[in-house]
Amino acid sequence: MSLYDDAVLVLKGYEGQEELCQSYLDHLAAYPDGMWKACSAGHVTASALVIDPEHDRVLLTLHRKLRMWLQMGGHCEPEDVTLRAAALREATEESGIPGLTPLPGGPVRLDRHPIPSPCNWHFDVQYAVLAPRDAEHVISDESLDVRWFAYDEVADVADDSVVRLLEATRLRLGA
Repeated sequence: MSLYDDAVLVLKGYEGQEELCQSYLDHLAAYPDGMWKACSAGHVTASALVIDPEHDRVLLTLHRKLRMWLQMGGHCEPEDVTLRAAALREATEESGIPGLTPLPGGPVRLDRHPIPSPCNWHFDVQYAVLAPRDAEHVISDESLDVRWFAYDEVADVADDSVVRLLEATRLRLGA
């Protein structure tokens, strides 16, 4: 199964955000290359919110280009076999934390957002992952900083997309 096929299956099985989810499926139907950064009409990305083992903090990255605190994530790569694997790879690369564990179930949220040229849109499929105990993060080349934030601090540093992802993740965790 290709990453494209996995994305279509994941999106068809996703519950919630029906209109937005359909826009993802419509995009992929219109653009067979819609998984890849080269698709200038927009492309699917994969991200993951890193949660600490006690479920009271999240690890955010200060994105080098955007200069915003965000969850870990980015473009799909040819070696990614699933969206979940792409999100886990991105979270591991950007946090430097080995042994991240995806939360059960599919994506936590979807978030489509405009980006500067040469591409129009990111169709982000958002997951959540748990960090192992005593995890130590590092700052990647894509980040200016990486830092843990208590849940109640996130709204003060991050945009609404990250806040919504945290809320949906907390619901998934049963918090």
